[in-house]
Amino acid sequence: MRSPVAIIGAGPAGLMAAEALAAAGHAVQVFDGMPSVGRKFLLAGKGGLNLTHSEPEAAFLARYRDRAGALAPAMQTFGGQALRDWALALGVPTFVGSSGRVFPQEMKAAPLLRAWLHRLRGQGVAFHMRHRWLGWDDDGALNFATPARALTLRPAATVLALGGASWSRLGSDGAWVAWLAGRDVPVVPLRPANCGFEVAWSSHLRSRHAGAPLKGVALCWSEADGQVVTQRGEFVLSDYGVEGSLVYAASAALRAGIERDGHATMQLDLLPTRSADEVARELAHPRGRRSLSTHMKSRLGLHGAKVALLHECLPRDTLADPLKLAAAIKSLPLTVTAPRPIDEAISSAGGVPFEALDDGLMLRKLPGVFCAGEMLDWEAPTGGYLLTACFATGRRAGEGAARWLAGPQAS
Repeated sequence: MRSPVAIIGAGPAGLMAAEALAAAGHAVQVFDGMPSVGRKFLLAGKGGLNLTHSEPEAAFLARYRDRAGALAPAMQTFGGQALRDWALALGVPTFVGSSGRVFPQEMKAAPLLRAWLHRLRGQGVAFHMRHRWLGWDDDGALNFATPARALTLRPAATVLALGGASWSRLGSDGAWVAWLAGRDVPVVPLRPANCGFEVAWSSHLRSRHAGAPLKGVALCWSEADGQVVTQRGEFVLSDYGVEGSLVYAASAALRAGIERDGHATMQLDLLPTRSADEVARELAHPRGRRSLSTHMKSRLGLHGAKVALLHECLPRDTLADPLKLAAAIKSLPLTVTAPRPIDEAISSAGGVPFEALDDGLMLRKLPGVFCAGEMLDWEAPTGGYLLTACFATGRRAGEGAARWLAGPQAS
């Protein structure tokens, strides 16, 4: 056996780093503050594990926005297809869904995690649960709090895979930020990503339509570079504002707008399959004694939360004018004022910038310490992109640590 290595964090990034180091012949110890391995991974797969996405490499990488170039080396060696091949080698075949998302055939995370842990243990990887990392001591040793006693460890190399700051109950609480900053490692502030946003709804809309889904709609928003993005899907009117997959897709741009202006506005198309002219013609039909709501339901199929949203957002004169109403149905402004707290978010943005790391994801300030997964400064929408980057950067950090240990400092 070669030099012992410590992996801190037992999520996908940490486990993948452990696999790479064990394959290189190193004694690997994985530490995590939680009672069991892969808690966030298991919860993410509870309704069907979206492991990766099947879209072409260039489009896939573009999902990582301004960090696409920094992630490219890891993603090109362990991207979506490589991840599917890896899962198949564990006895977990995958399939491509209608949206292009990739799922295990059983749709569950637990069988994949069980098979993976069995293989890792067979490679000699040791797991130490309920071992909460508390940073370094003055001499650079790792400090852990355990149920039995305090533990100090001096591994030959360390891989940090500590997650971001969302879903802290599962272990990702961002406590590591202070410990890295104390060692002069730059950290971009952690912020919510793939999150809901607050809207000042009336009490009427909250009481009648909180929790109502808006299906078959499209959102339009502007990115920081001025690019206008339109995407179809669905989201939910919540008690506090809006949430759901379509909102998550716009979350980076909305968050940036709020940070810049104190608010951000997107445009909602309630009928993306119908033109503005067609909508206007239908609304212009005489409605006789029918209410406007009944008229919109009859002529356009609009009802429920969609109609309530029009009444919530539009003045009376717009509702009474078929041309103005048609324009609003096709482009209804929705203004959000704040992202929800980071602990509610699916993921977080910010973290250790790639500029603080070498090509093997080793911290330039701390030789022998590597970083991987969501604690790095990148973000991506849901759809398999989050997990793929965690796997890929975990593998790259593990391989980087193995190369570093094989270098002159190993002697």
